[in-house]
Amino acid sequence: MQIQIHVAQPGHAVYAQAICDLMAESAKARGTGIATRKPEYVAEKIRSGKAIVALVDGELGGFSYIETWSHGEYVANSGLIVNPKFRRHGLARKIKAAIFNLSRTLFPDARIFGITTSLPVMKINSDLGYKPVTFSELTQDDAFWAGCNSCPNVDILTRNERQMCLCTAMMAPSANEVRRMEIDLSDMIVEG
Repeated sequence: MQIQIHVAQPGHAVYAQAICDLMAESAKARGTGIATRKPEYVAEKIRSGKAIVALVDGELGGFSYIETWSHGEYVANSGLIVNPKFRRHGLARKIKAAIFNLSRTLFPDARIFGITTSLPVMKINSDLGYKPVTFSELTQDDAFWAGCNSCPNVDILTRNERQMCLCTAMMAPSANEVRRMEIDLSDMIVEG
C-alpha cells in the first residue's frame, strides 16, 4: 500500500463529492453527530490549501480541513474522515498530525481546537498535545456553532445553551504559546 499525505492542491478538488459522501456514510454508520458539509465548501478548503488529502494507491484515503474563527484566534481541525477500505492502517493519525502541523504553520498564534464524539480521535488529539476543555473555552463565534445545525445532536447543544453536548471539546496551545513555554522552561532550568 502506497500512502501519500498531501497539503491539498486545487487539483484535489475532484475529490470533494467523494469526501462529503464518506462523511455522510460515516455519520449514518456510527449513528453519531457529524456535521454535513457541501462539496462546494470542501472544494473551497482544498483550493485554498487549508486541507490535507490522503491518497492510498491513488484512491481517496482520507481528508481533514482547517477553519479559522474569532479573527484567527482559534483554528479548528475539522472533517477528519478515513475511507473505510483503508482503516486500521494509522491513516487517521497521519492525517491528523499533518493537519495539526499545517495549522500551526499557517496560523502560529491560533489555538487549535476540535469537538468530537470519537474516542480514537480523542486519543490522537491527546497524543498531539490537546487537552479536554469546557465549551466556554472555545470560540464563541456564532458561525462556528452554526456548523452544528446539521448534526443530529444539535437539540442537546441548543438546550444546554452551547455549554455541553455529546461531543468532547479539546484544545492545543498555539505554536507561539508552545515556544514561549519552552523558553520559560529553559530559563527555569538555567536558573536552577
